[in-house]
Amino acid sequence: MSKSESDLKKAVAVAEDDEPDEWDKRIFSTGCAAENTKMNDCYYEKKDWRLCKNELEVFRKCWKRQQNDRRTEMKDA
Repeated sequence: MSKSESDLKKAVAVAEDDEPDEWDKRIFSTGCAAENTKMNDCYYEKKDWRLCKNELEVFRKCWKRQQNDRRTEMKDA
């Protein structure tokens, strides 16, 4: 495989990875994608949710403001 073929395969893999998957689509639909990213980044960096209380609270407030709690309530069948 030549270098240009290798580079092309890498570029295609990156382009495919940039497409939003089902998880991304669900997060974006909540209206709290930025808050979710900050919360996850905090955990990734600190490896302890207790150290991310501020990020969790910001996400929680966004979730309520967007009325996502109504969307995700359990409903009787």
